[in-house]
Amino acid sequence: MMKLFYTNTSPYSRKVRITLLEKGLDGEVEYFLCNPFEDAAELKSVNPLGKIPTLVLADGRVVYDSPVICEYLDTLNTDSELVPSSNDSRLLVSTWQALADGIVDASYNIVMEGRRDESERSQSSIERWQGSIVNSLKQVEYQIGTLPDEITMAQISLAAALGYLDFRLSYLTWRNGQPNIAAWYEVFAQRPSMVETQPPA
Repeated sequence: MMKLFYTNTSPYSRKVRITLLEKGLDGEVEYFLCNPFEDAAELKSVNPLGKIPTLVLADGRVVYDSPVICEYLDTLNTDSELVPSSNDSRLLVSTWQALADGIVDASYNIVMEGRRDESERSQSSIERWQGSIVNSLKQVEYQIGTLPDEITMAQISLAAALGYLDFRLSYLTWRNGQPNIAAWYEVFAQRPSMVETQPPA
């Protein structure tokens, strides 16, 4: 059986957990909740970076980080193809995933910067990351109609990013000025995989 090291507040972990549920692989994984900022000795013994999510395969091989894990999970059954095999479709989905992951990266950086002592925070960095989020959301709003009809890693990645904005940076009120994204997310957030992986309040 595979083992997944994760936290229930991480958008990167959530993306993997959504993928497991959408692929029907949830029952083939043992979940190990851990805090990578504490002395997570078992996590560090399998991942030298000490980062989550980390997936340990049944044969002992270790897979990280989230895009690599999700791409691997997609190969385990053919019930659905989250990363298309055809070149054009694969490029579209991979580009969407990169954009959504970029939103997550910028959001996570803001959160971590905010945890530093106020005298050590870089306001210019925070503003730059916020600008990246705003510009990315404008792009998503404009291109939301290009998402594939079937569920792929594009939708999963975008939903994990928007969910993290709600969870950690709700003051950005990302729905303002983005009615198309808001309408899309309202529907997608009702999927069982999204409900089950909702971060704790």
